[in-house]
Amino acid sequence: MSTGFVVLPDGSPTDPTWLYESPHVITHPSGTPWVVGRWAADEMVQVQAGSVRVVVIGHCPVTTAQLTSLAGRVRTLSDAAVLARQLPGSCHVLVASPEGAGVRGTITGLRQVFHTRVGGRPIASDRPDTLAMLTGAGVDEGVLAARLATGGLLPAPLGTASLWSGISAVPEDHCLLMTEGRAREVLWWQPPEPELPLEEGASAVRTALEEAVRCRTLGQGRLSADLSGGMDSTALCFLGARITPGLLTFRWAEADAGNDDTVFAEHSATLLEQATHVVVGQHQLPAVFTHPGDLADTEQPYLFTRTLARMRHTAGLLAERGSQVHLAGHGGDELFGRLPGYLHRMLRRRPRLAVRHLRGYRALDRWPLSGALAELARTGSVADWWRDQADSLTEPAPPRRHPPLGWGLMPLRAPAWVTDAAIDAARSELRRTADGARPFAADRGQHQVLVALRATAPAYRQFSRLFEKAGIRLHQPYLDDRVVEAAMAVRLHERSTPWAYKPLLAAAMQDVLPDRVRVRTTKGAFDEDMRIGLSRSLDELLELFADSELARAGLISTDAVRSRLLAPQADLSRNFAVEQLLGCETWFRAARRLVRTERQPNRP
Repeated sequence: MSTGFVVLPDGSPTDPTWLYESPHVITHPSGTPWVVGRWAADEMVQVQAGSVRVVVIGHCPVTTAQLTSLAGRVRTLSDAAVLARQLPGSCHVLVASPEGAGVRGTITGLRQVFHTRVGGRPIASDRPDTLAMLTGAGVDEGVLAARLATGGLLPAPLGTASLWSGISAVPEDHCLLMTEGRAREVLWWQPPEPELPLEEGASAVRTALEEAVRCRTLGQGRLSADLSGGMDSTALCFLGARITPGLLTFRWAEADAGNDDTVFAEHSATLLEQATHVVVGQHQLPAVFTHPGDLADTEQPYLFTRTLARMRHTAGLLAERGSQVHLAGHGGDELFGRLPGYLHRMLRRRPRLAVRHLRGYRALDRWPLSGALAELARTGSVADWWRDQADSLTEPAPPRRHPPLGWGLMPLRAPAWVTDAAIDAARSELRRTADGARPFAADRGQHQVLVALRATAPAYRQFSRLFEKAGIRLHQPYLDDRVVEAAMAVRLHERSTPWAYKPLLAAAMQDVLPDRVRVRTTKGAFDEDMRIGLSRSLDELLELFADSELARAGLISTDAVRSRLLAPQADLSRNFAVEQLLGCETWFRAARRLVRTERQPNRP
């Protein structure tokens, strides 16, 4: 298992030390285990301030003295929210006081918290599969059916729910409080109001990003960074090069002749004169969908199965070249990209400006006027959106130019291979989610940003583990809480506009990025990689699904999967659904083996 931990209540009879080789143990004042896990020495800081103990696990450039000062202001578990909002980096924050213990992750979900009960007492961890091994939990086939039957990125909270029965995921903006034998999920964070003008907000984003990169590059070992040619990764390269001029940059060569990433990446490379640049050609890379039966890990279905072999290959190549720390631009698209849900509120508050933006989006993305007006006329709540998805799950897919103006970005539709039983189970989960649904922010545009971030952050967490196995720490600064807060404080219509590509990031990096990259309006496509890889791995995919564990559970039809894989394809939309299906299949096989083989005779 990779780095992880378990949090125990005071006096717990549970002994989770068997889960880890050479575990670290942090005790309650009473001497019983509080936090048990495995982490590097520089990934944990713990302090005691009076009767309060604070532990930070992950990347957090805070000194013991600084953390002690912050902890000294904590009187109750609720006070710990103030402390957490002042910490840089990306980390879990654990607090113990005479009233109990609290655990919180990050607002994007890159670091999550899960909990269950053992012997009638609460127990928490950063990984649900850890708790599954500890308790013998099986698979929650209802949640699994919801993933299968929605065919794509399922929004939080259902999309980030635990797939292990009896194990709950704490919402990203909540913390878990364990007091008097009870566990409560308590709201601790709310997004900032998007009030800052672009120029002022860009300055704050710049400061947050500079600090996020600086603290990851000083004295951490050889630095490498992605240099795809896109704005997100290129910005990190140039920020990193200011501190480590001799960094190592890395890029996959493109299969698509129309992918212009090469032009921008090569231009940037010429300006990073002291850096070493590695470009791996297509013939040196595993094809997309290579070894489709491979597993990322047992936490949850892996979202990006098509590139799993490539990611492992990349980590190995970087390790061979001495990389110890790698910067990646994951989360940049979600944080700075165009999410037009803000048009809802703007139409009612500033109709002239909203109409102007709507015209811009229609020209840019060719939205049909009737579809755009219909979406803008919808006044339903988040709960209504979830119920609508349950009702329309088997309806035809929306038009390709459907305006992404809903609470969940795009409508959810079931692929043809999902069985009626799975659809029924998925509808039950969707309706159950509706009963407790709430907006992540008052403005739909602000809500959409958090939907996008939380949909992909768990997969980026799994990316980190792939690199960790190669001995490399993968850092994703765009997902730091302080960076996200800085970006979300900017006026929505200024940071997401049809007339500019990622205007907030471009403004923040004005004298960092090469102008040619900063004003770029295109995004590289990898359609040819997908076509080539799927063709090469088709036989393996057919063989894998001919012996499908999901089919044995009654969740998919192997005949329907085979028919879809062999049928001509008009576009790549079906391939992305295949990718999600593959992630569920490989995870389900491993999860069932985990339940059968990892049960311990001494487990409570």
